[in-house]
Amino acid sequence: MPNELNLLNQAQYFWALLPEIVLALGAMLVLMVDVFEKGNKSRASSPMIPILSLGVLVVTALTNILLYPMRDVSGVGMVALDNFRVIVNFICLLAAGLAILLSVGYLDRRGINRGEFHALVLFSTLGMMLMAGAADLLMVFIGLEVMSVAIYVLVGFDRMDARSSEASLKYFLLGAFSSAFFLYGIALTFGATGTTNIAALRRLLLAGGHAEPMLLAGMALTMVGFGFKVAAMPFHMWTPDAYDGAPTPVTALMSTGVKAAAFASFIRVFLVGFSGQYEHWARPVFFLAVLTMVGGNLIAATQGSVKRMLAYSSIAHAGYLLSCLLAINTGGPGAFLFYLLVYTLMTAGAFGIVTAMGRGTDDRAALDDFAGLGHQKPVLAALFSIFLLSLAGFPLTAGFLGKLYILNALVRGNIAPLAVVLVLASLVSYFYYLRVIVVMYMRPARTAEEHRDSRLPAPAMAGVSLAAVLVVLLFFISGIRFFDGGQPGHDDDWGVLDLAERGAATLFAETPVPAQAAAR
Repeated sequence: MPNELNLLNQAQYFWALLPEIVLALGAMLVLMVDVFEKGNKSRASSPMIPILSLGVLVVTALTNILLYPMRDVSGVGMVALDNFRVIVNFICLLAAGLAILLSVGYLDRRGINRGEFHALVLFSTLGMMLMAGAADLLMVFIGLEVMSVAIYVLVGFDRMDARSSEASLKYFLLGAFSSAFFLYGIALTFGATGTTNIAALRRLLLAGGHAEPMLLAGMALTMVGFGFKVAAMPFHMWTPDAYDGAPTPVTALMSTGVKAAAFASFIRVFLVGFSGQYEHWARPVFFLAVLTMVGGNLIAATQGSVKRMLAYSSIAHAGYLLSCLLAINTGGPGAFLFYLLVYTLMTAGAFGIVTAMGRGTDDRAALDDFAGLGHQKPVLAALFSIFLLSLAGFPLTAGFLGKLYILNALVRGNIAPLAVVLVLASLVSYFYYLRVIVVMYMRPARTAEEHRDSRLPAPAMAGVSLAAVLVVLLFFISGIRFFDGGQPGHDDDWGVLDLAERGAATLFAETPVPAQAAAR
């Protein structure tokens, strides 16, 4: 298998897109197996379908490892070959795997256990990987649409639930609107620069000039499109209703995998493609981050539903991740990758506990529904407490370490005001996270049998427990180099933070100048 690919040769894209090809074929296989297994009978899908779906994700992850040493020597490829893409792919696959584990039992309880659910999760993950690994604005758009169409359907998957249908319609209408903004931004960027290739944009804009109105308008519209997908304020209007109305495993996938892919693409386009125009887009991103952190936390504190509280909490965390874009030269991208991994684990785990509270078609996500959980179901309450404390950023959890690295990057980059806002916004979040813990342990349940049926099936419990263990474990092992190359940052270092920092560094690796460009 070649480590150096020339993507001017179309046949080389087979290797560059190998994980995505495997995932697409696997999704089609899951869909066909479900069809032939059920025949013309209308009944629930076989337990084999989620197992097969998880197998597809594992095989895709194995093929993703093969991308690690690969590099594009052409400089004009439509997909990136760097460690940043590999790491984000793993995070998207992790989010999809956790969503499938959480769906076991949940779909049966809601009466929506149909095989196309798992196929749609796989197709949405395919879009996430295409989007996160795109090296061309057009490929970003293709990945965005593949991901979005599958997610629109998943949000409205429970067709008998009016809230689910309403959430899907709102998400679809606003999503189509934002896609138009994004595509128009690509068109204006192409009109101003003559290219949609991200590496070519970087070379062109760093060479000087091009601060013309058409390019600035293109960047602004592109930022609006990304702002919608990452649920940054004021482009967050769809988020609470979509997260609240969607089946909870879908909510977990949207708040983790979709956000990971969108943020990864956001960082690649702006920190690489538009890096030569940093002074023009940095201020808008600064205000977006401030508004998102402050607004998300303040509104989350007013919610009476734990599910909607977690939805607004995810908006606030989008603000924390947005901050990383501004610390371009002081470790921001590395802190972003680490926090993205931690955020995926603790958010998916928190939504996993919410799925355990449901009865039939009622999710029972009101704050009062959690009263007495700590006494009647101590394991579930303990797991939920770990996730909530990590989301708040308490010490001895990976969430604390992730925020610390973001703060470190901001302070080193002389963006102290944003660091202060992040700390103050996090303090606000303590109120609503700790409130849930207080209700679980210090408020009695309504009846002695209130939480008798609050449980997770074995696969979902395994996924949630693994997430909780990793959230705690990453606090202690993140700085440890398991295979030490002898000096910090060496290519043989295999610590978690080393991988994140090295993956982020490959974003800015010099790409070869194509012969036709050099000739000009």
